[in-house]
Amino acid sequence: MQQIQVNLGPRSYPIAIAAVGLTAFVRQCAPNLSGAVVVTDANAARHAATIAESLLGDGVRVKTISLPAGENTKRLEMAGRLYDELAAWPADRKTQVIAVGGGVIGDLAGFAAATFNRGIPLFMVPTTLLAMVDSSVGGKVGINHPLGKNLIGAFHQPVGVWIDPRLLNTLPEREYRSGLAEVVKYGVILDPVFFEWQEANVAAILNRDALAVEHLVARSCRLKADVVEKDEREETGLRAALNYGHTFAHAFEAIGGYGAWLHGEAVSAGMIAASRLAEKRGLIDRSITKRQIELLSAFSLPIASKPEWPIDELIASMRRDKKSQAGSLRFILPVKLGEVRLFDDVPEPQVREVLAGR
Repeated sequence: MQQIQVNLGPRSYPIAIAAVGLTAFVRQCAPNLSGAVVVTDANAARHAATIAESLLGDGVRVKTISLPAGENTKRLEMAGRLYDELAAWPADRKTQVIAVGGGVIGDLAGFAAATFNRGIPLFMVPTTLLAMVDSSVGGKVGINHPLGKNLIGAFHQPVGVWIDPRLLNTLPEREYRSGLAEVVKYGVILDPVFFEWQEANVAAILNRDALAVEHLVARSCRLKADVVEKDEREETGLRAALNYGHTFAHAFEAIGGYGAWLHGEAVSAGMIAASRLAEKRGLIDRSITKRQIELLSAFSLPIASKPEWPIDELIASMRRDKKSQAGSLRFILPVKLGEVRLFDDVPEPQVREVLAGR
């Protein structure tokens, strides 16, 4: 077992990267556990069933809730369904919500855990690459609103995260490649050596070589944990770096329709848009954008928005983004490979030029 500690004082927790020992790890993270509510979807149901069976065998009282798969599940009505199930069971403040699935399930189940009984323990079992390297770590939970992604949410750190890289062996190819966008992001914003490692190991990564996958998961989690430890609730601006490409990406998801693109696909195109914007402002030269394009293209990820998406609607969506202030556009932009900064003085015409491919 490889463990990565997220150091947040009383909210600290371990991330375990391992194939065996989950039930003991759950007990370690929540020694006063009164019961477990396993929340999952159709895509991860068999993994959830295995976990529930293991917990039952260890004497834990367990309830399983399976929801429809897809981004459309991450909405208020589904949160209401979880509240109903938790209240009827009934759950108490020592009941642990165990989210088994991708980012949608983690965000939704986490939001329910953050708000039911003013907060009950959350344990993450991510089953997609994107969830393993990003959404399961850091405590951001939430649901979508028709006018914007993740507009309703909270900070609620898990008590533990269990990552079994073997689960990626059965992950659909498109889902796996989508998760690689967030891995590329870590290299661009924090670690040029990690970016170079990805460039040199494209074949091993795409073939899901066990050692390559374990390294990219562990390094991504450590990089994110380092940022979260310094800026847990986005109060100093440091954590904003993790949103590289996301202002564009969230607009692409909202205007394109949730589910048309996977989150990582939108982030991929969003990173290139942000990098081109940095070029226009003279922050970087073209070689930085070119390397991102080549790596993301090697992973078969999109590098531009769809031309049929109206630019006016994309801009309006960006103004509603959580990172905007008083309607003004703010972007995380690279200043060199391995470093990004927040800019709140970006002229709208430059953004329009990028979206138009000019």
